[in-house]
Amino acid sequence: MTNSAIAYYPGCSGKGSSEEYDLSTRAVMRRLGAEPQEIEDWNCCGSSPAHMVNHELSAALSGRNLAQAKRMGHHLVTTPCPSCLTNLKNAQQAAWDEDKRLKINKLMDDECPTDVDSISTLQFFTEHIGLDRIREAVVSPLPALRVACYYGCLTTRPPKLMRFDDPENPMSMDNILAACGIEVVPFPLKTDCCGAASGMPRNDITTRLSGKILDMASELKADAVAVACPLCQMNLDLRQSQVNRARRSRYRMPIFYFTQLMGLAMGLPEKELGLSKLAVNPEPCLARAGVR
Repeated sequence: MTNSAIAYYPGCSGKGSSEEYDLSTRAVMRRLGAEPQEIEDWNCCGSSPAHMVNHELSAALSGRNLAQAKRMGHHLVTTPCPSCLTNLKNAQQAAWDEDKRLKINKLMDDECPTDVDSISTLQFFTEHIGLDRIREAVVSPLPALRVACYYGCLTTRPPKLMRFDDPENPMSMDNILAACGIEVVPFPLKTDCCGAASGMPRNDITTRLSGKILDMASELKADAVAVACPLCQMNLDLRQSQVNRARRSRYRMPIFYFTQLMGLAMGLPEKELGLSKLAVNPEPCLARAGVR
C-alpha cells in the first residue's frame, strides 16, 4: 500500500444509478495523485431502509465493510455517498459501545473495528488533497460557467457525526469549484432537502422540494447545479421532467456531480467523467459557457 492509497467504498449507487459519480471520483482522485483502493468483497450498507428496521443489523452491514478495509491495511475509508457515509460512521460509533459491539460482532461473525474512520470524498479532497494541489491540476478553467453548489441535507449533518464543514453554510464544494476556475453562485438553499427517498411513496413532496431548489438556481441565473449526493442528483436531474410537469416549469438545467466539473477543469476525457449518463443533456450549457 502506498502513502497515497485510501480505502474506497463506492456503495451500490456507485455501481448503478450514479456510475458517473463513481467514474469521475476515481478519475479525479488519480489525477490528483491519490490511489482509491476499492474495498474487497464489500456489501450493501442497507442505505436508508436498514436502520429504520434494525439498528444493529444496519451497523453490522457497515461494520463488515470497515473490517474488510482494515484487513486490507487501511484505517481510513472514503465514499462519495452521504447515506453510505452516515452508515459507516454510525457503525464505528456503535462499536465503541461494548454491549452494542458484542451484538454487532455476533451478527457479523467477525470484529467490527473501532479504529477505522470514514470521510466523504468532498472531505478527502478538502483536507487530504487541498485547494493548492487542485488549482495546480487545473488546465481548463471554466470562468463562464455559473454553478450553484447544492450539498443536500445529509452531507454535513448531523454535525456531531459528520464532523466536517459548516452544517448550515458549508463552503467546501464552493471552494473546490472556485479553485477550478468556476464562477460559484451564493446559494441560500444549499442544505435544504430535495425530498430524498420520498420520490416513490410521495412524489408530490419530491417534486415540490426539488422544484424550489431549481427555482432558486434559476433566479440566481446559474447555468447548472453541482451536487455531492446520488439521491439529490437523481431527484434534480432524472426527475426534472416530473418537476416540470407538476409545476408547469420548463427547466433544462444540468445537474453535475462536483467531481465531473473538477474533471472538466482538469482536462480529463469525457468518457472518464460519464457526462453522457446525465439525464439533462449538459452539452448546450457547456457550449454556451465555452467549455466545448
